[in-house]
Amino acid sequence: GMVVIDDPDSILRCTNKIYLAELLRTNRVATPRTVVVRAGGLDELEQTLGYPMVLKVPDGSFSLGVYKVEGRRQLEQVARRMFKDSELLLGQAYTYTPFDWRVGVLDGQALYVCQYFMSSGHWQIYDHGAAGKEGEHRTFAVEESPAPVLETALKAANLIGRGFYGVDLKETPAGVVVIEVNDNPSIDHGVEDQVLGERLYERIMETFMARIEAGKKPALPSK
Repeated sequence: GMVVIDDPDSILRCTNKIYLAELLRTNRVATPRTVVVRAGGLDELEQTLGYPMVLKVPDGSFSLGVYKVEGRRQLEQVARRMFKDSELLLGQAYTYTPFDWRVGVLDGQALYVCQYFMSSGHWQIYDHGAAGKEGEHRTFAVEESPAPVLETALKAANLIGRGFYGVDLKETPAGVVVIEVNDNPSIDHGVEDQVLGERLYERIMETFMARIEAGKKPALPSK
């Protein structure tokens, strides 16, 4: 009976990247070309995706367990290491953009919109190497954000549930694609709250209160 923002089902749907990829595919939400493989499936990856490609473990987060590979030898080395911890891997076509869009979606509505730029000299937002760097950001008012980005983010998030999600997207020449949907997205002072300020936190608390009040309503008698 405890009120939560992200329910257990939402968490499972977001953290299982194989489930998420299939959910988005079957509901016609655009993503980079994606292939799920077991050990021995590297030829399929190579033939379907080409190089460079991105390999992911099914349950990674915060850009961990994600590797860019640029040739067959590197593919074999990285996959061999990853298969020690997982029976399945996801391969995705590599799509370079100077930044990712992040749309925070709360209870079915866009709450904030950010651009996260790639870390300097790296292909991801976070560089988990020795430097531990992350890229710059820009935050936008929802109403000033590109409609295709918002529409795609909301479609993806609403497939997961009515919780609080961070949808990562890229704008490509072929259109907007969803990279992933994150449960429990980060809110850092001066970043995601840069436009709304305290109003962002008030919106989250209002959602809690509305759910608490909804839980207090007496159940209707069964007929």
